[in-house]
Amino acid sequence: MRNNFCAMLLSACLLSVPLMAEKKVIVPPEFAPKPGAPAPNYSPGILVDGTLYIAGQTGEDLKTHEYPSDFEAEVKVCLERIGIILKAAGMTFDNVVSVQVYLTDIDQFAKMNAVYGTFLKPPRPARTTVGVSKLAAPAAHIEITVTARK
Repeated sequence: MRNNFCAMLLSACLLSVPLMAEKKVIVPPEFAPKPGAPAPNYSPGILVDGTLYIAGQTGEDLKTHEYPSDFEAEVKVCLERIGIILKAAGMTFDNVVSVQVYLTDIDQFAKMNAVYGTFLKPPRPARTTVGVSKLAAPAAHIEITVTARK
């Protein structure tokens, strides 16, 4: 009986201690800085307990570091970058549960939505779309953050 009491007490103590979730940084090879270049001040993705948090992505080409002149092409590149991070975490767009879209011109919503619909199929994730005056990358017209779950 004493052993049972000790085991129950130990279990109660262990359950009352907050467990620290392990954070895994997701940096696909395409996102790694060039040799000698400084590392960015953010991680493209953080995986915690099966949930992936993807940092805001823009339509900057990963190789040329340029932005497409066509808005729809910029949206496509932005979503392709998100797809690369999802894949590196062992996920797809089917795992996406929440999306936040930031547009410097809210009148571009319909164009963004048309491209978005080719990447995210029903049932689509929860989404917020916000018009903003500027983004951190001056040449960007769109930035998207994503949360995905295995």
